[in-house]
This record gives sequence, C-alpha cells and structure tokens, in this order.
Amino acid sequence: MDNRQLSLESRLLQLRDEIKALEASALPPERLRATLQKLCAERAQLEAELINLVVSPDNDTRSEAWVGLREGLLATVQSLAETLRDAQRKTEAKPAPQESLLTRAFSFLAKRSWTAWGAALLFVYVLLIAMAALGTGFEGLFGGPERARELFETYAGNPFVGLLAGLLVTAIIQSSSVTTSVIVGLCVGGLPIHVAIPMVMGANIGTSVTNTLVSLGHIGHRREFRRAFAAATIHDFFNITAVCLFLPTELLFHWLERLSGLISGALYGSAGFNMDSINFVAAATAPVERALHGLFLLIPNAKAADGLYVVFGLVVVFAAILLLGKLLRLLFTGRAERVFRTAVGKNPVAAIGSGFAITALVQSSSTTTSLIVPLAGAGLMKLKQAFPFTLGANIGTCVTALLAALAFTGAGAQFGLQIALVHLLFNTCGVILIYGLPPLRRVPLVCASSLAKLACDCRPLAIVYIVGVFFLLPVVCLALYRLLG
Repeated sequence: MDNRQLSLESRLLQLRDEIKALEASALPPERLRATLQKLCAERAQLEAELINLVVSPDNDTRSEAWVGLREGLLATVQSLAETLRDAQRKTEAKPAPQESLLTRAFSFLAKRSWTAWGAALLFVYVLLIAMAALGTGFEGLFGGPERARELFETYAGNPFVGLLAGLLVTAIIQSSSVTTSVIVGLCVGGLPIHVAIPMVMGANIGTSVTNTLVSLGHIGHRREFRRAFAAATIHDFFNITAVCLFLPTELLFHWLERLSGLISGALYGSAGFNMDSINFVAAATAPVERALHGLFLLIPNAKAADGLYVVFGLVVVFAAILLLGKLLRLLFTGRAERVFRTAVGKNPVAAIGSGFAITALVQSSSTTTSLIVPLAGAGLMKLKQAFPFTLGANIGTCVTALLAALAFTGAGAQFGLQIALVHLLFNTCGVILIYGLPPLRRVPLVCASSLAKLACDCRPLAIVYIVGVFFLLPVVCLALYRLLG
C-alpha cells in the first residue's frame, strides 16, 4: 500500500465527516444542494482512483475495507438527499402569512383612490384634533397664556434663563405661535427687546417637542421608529444649532435688535389685520375639540379632567399616526409618489417654500412638521428631503406673530412689530446660514441620525430625551435661578 492510497482513504473519511456535518446544518436548501453536489463529484473522482489502487488479486483485505467504506458513504449521501427533499417539501408546503383585517381593509381602500384619500384626510383631521386636545389639556394643567406671561416677567433678567423659560412655556402649551404672540404683547406693554429675544429663541426650540412626541407613535416598529425619530429631532437640532450660533453674537453685537428696529421703523403704521379670519384649521377643529373637552370637564376635579384629556390626546395621536402611516404606504406609490417627490423631495427650494406656505396657512409649525413624521417613518421621505421642508415650516410659523403685531396700535406697537421681526430674521438667517453652508448643514443631520440610532437601540432613551431636554432641564435650571436670587 503506497502513500497515495493512504492519502485517498484519508480524504474519503474527511468527506464522510463533512457530509454528516452538512446533514446537521441549517443551510438554505439551494446552498445545501450546491455543496452536496460538489462533495459528491469529489467523492466519485476519489472512488475511481482508489479502486484502481486497491482492487487487485494480492490486496483482498484492503478491497473488503474499501467496500465497507464505500457502502457507508453511499448510505450517508442517501440520508442527506432525503433530508434535503424533506426540507424542500416543508418549505413549499408552508402557508403564506395571513394579512391582518386592517391591512386588507387598507388594501381595499387603496384600490379606490378617492376613498383612500378621504380616509387619509380623516386621519389627518383626527390628528389635528388630538394635537389641539394636547394643547388644551396642557394649558389647563399649567395655566395657559396668563401663566406664561407671569413666568416671562419673573425670569426676564437673565438671557439664558429667558431662553429656558421660552423653551418650557412653548413645550407646555405646544405652540410657538401662542408663545411669540404673548411675547409680542409683553413688548407692546414695555418689555425691552433685548430681554425678549432669548425668549423667542427658546420658543423656537420648544415648539419641536410636538413632532418628537408624534414620532413615538412608531416606537413599536424598529426601522420605522428610527426614521420617524430622526425626521422629528432634526427640527430640534436645527433650532439648537441656530441658538448656539446667534445667541452669543446677539449678546455681543445686538444685530437682531438693530436690524429689526430699522425694518420696524420703516413698516410702522401698517394697517392691522386679524389672523383669526383666515385660521381655517382652528375653525374646522375647534367645535369638535371643544365638545370633547366638555365631556372631560364633566369630571368633578378640573386638574384630573385636564390630565385625562392629555392622556386621551396622546393615545389618539399615536393611533392616528399608526393608521395614517399604514395608509400612506399604500397610497404613495406610482404617480402620487412621483408628484409628491417632485414638489417636496427633490428640490430644496420647493421644499422650503412648501413648508413655509403650509405652515403660514395652518399657523402651526408643530402641525406641519408632525405630518411629515409619518411619511418619514413609512420610508416615503428621506431625512435629507424632510430637512428643508422643516426649515420652511420654521419660517412659516413667524407669520402669526407678525400679523398679531400689526393688530396693535398705540405707543408700544412698533416694539411689538420689532420682536415679531426678530423672530422672522432669526429663522430666516438660520436657514440661510445653516442650510447654505454644507459643514453646518451636516450638523443637524448627523446629530438627528445618531440620536435616532441610539434611541432605536434603547427605546426608553427617546422618553428620557424628551422629558429631560424639554421639561426637566428647564424646570431644574429655573428653580435653581429662583432659589439663588
């Protein structure tokens, strides 16, 4: 027996072990078949070569051993082939997953476009009512605009404390339009412009809490939540970046105060205008929201009623977002998706203009940006496409304060217009500077993406972020300021 014969027998034994290992593996059927064919081809070649070496008149013992080895290999190969056939039969016989009743209902609606779009508008309407309920509930719990006025007057001395006061008040009442309108009224009443400017900047940050809360409606689906949370928090990080850039320069050079003073001096004396006359969103949702709030006010304890109303609003927001996101995934296919992407997604200027126009009409950047969150969660809008739309909404929210300022008359009216112009200049210059310079443009994108990844890996982190940044941090800092002086 030569060395070649020993080498062939050793390799055949290895093949037997490899085939047995394959039988116990969990490889896909296609890969399993390919590997088996390769091993069998090698086995046949080795068999033929070994037979020529082993089967001879003076090597009967080795011949018998070879016959036993060959039979063992054949039995193992047959067993593996049978296992492969069983696996294929089970795969083919596995029933297709059953669609849920809700999915089938939405699929039925999607085939009838006018019905589907009507259902989508209904979910949007329910979402708007739920968001109004949140604002009303928080207002009842924390005191509303009058309490906001008291808070601003108390913490007006320090610019950083004023910033946190604007953030907290806006997060509580869920509307930067209300906050800035209160600040406009304070300036008309004599609050210095340089004191009010940090409050307006804080209101800009606080308004983004609503769409961040809305993104929690996707928390049950990992990939959707990551996309939705990133699209929501990019608003936060843009406003935070703008404050970090503009607040120090304003404290040093007072450029916002001076530029707004020049413009307001030129515009002073414009005719007043009542924004309520074109606030069709409030007109459409207010009757239903008031009726719902009236039902909750039947509870004897007013604070408990408002607290339950807030919980009700949150539940309805999450439910509306889930249903709207599922329906939008079916609707935004084909032509509808192409039209939407052309209008908003591809051209940043068109996206900024769309965000501005819609927000100016509905008078709420929170509403506009919150409606983008389900689209991002459903994968219909990328983060880079949602970003310019959010920036347009940030500018559009300034319209309410501007028109409110134009409604004032008297000696302090010009100061009301001036602080409204500060809000407009702050947001417009922020968009031009941050979005216009690629290094700065990447800051909100990277921060939002990174935070979304962390929140996706650890879901409670999203709750900690919202409570910590928008509520706990301002409350602690304001309390320390109050205690220390």
